[in-house]
Amino acid sequence: MHKVILIDDEPLARQLLKAFLQSYPEIEIVAECGDGFEGFKAIQEHEPHLVFLDVQMPRVNGFEMLELLEAPPAVIFTTAFDEYAMKAFEAHAVDYLLKPISRERFDKAISKWQQQAPAETKPHLAELVQEKVYEGYQHRIVVKDNGLIRIIPEQDIQYIEASDDYVKIFTKEGYYLKKATLGSIERSLDPQQFVRVHRSFIIPVAQLVRIEPYEKESHIALLQCGAKVSVSKSGMARLKELLGW
Repeated sequence: MHKVILIDDEPLARQLLKAFLQSYPEIEIVAECGDGFEGFKAIQEHEPHLVFLDVQMPRVNGFEMLELLEAPPAVIFTTAFDEYAMKAFEAHAVDYLLKPISRERFDKAISKWQQQAPAETKPHLAELVQEKVYEGYQHRIVVKDNGLIRIIPEQDIQYIEASDDYVKIFTKEGYYLKKATLGSIERSLDPQQFVRVHRSFIIPVAQLVRIEPYEKESHIALLQCGAKVSVSKSGMARLKELLGW
């Protein structure tokens, strides 16, 4: 028996998926969720083989939810927005169903999933999440904090530092760890608001107080929060370009 979870904030959309899945007795729906918070908990509890996942949902969207999972399951996206489709296919997600979903299209997606081994699908989903394939910039960062989901708005970010396989997101309450690369975080944030000033640091432009010379061609950025952050030669060039110096 294959375990499946439905994650969509539209009850009618979940009802349609349930009706379609009745033709597949080998598939068991183990949970239905109306948002990413519920979906995250359900995936951890049930460890499903497949998730039908909406992209745009309240509180936490589909991509943000996947970021929180150590090993995302196979996913078939179900959404009314076609702008995410191309990059999702490039990352080899199982399939991408546009609403309204037809029976024929649904059956093709199930067939694709049945032909793929779980070991082949999970790394592709991890790549999809890591590379932030959704369109537009994020105005928040979602992290796990002692088993809870915390949303950090961009205005609360003081700076971000690389730390091995993680990043440290500093706020006035302290810092939070997120398993991600600094490059992926950089690509997700608005480059008009956040600048990578060093291979290990990203700063919000609004936090910048002044820049002081350090040694050779490097500098130190002084931030409103009191932190001092290294600025490389290339980071200084990015700041000059953005600020029009």
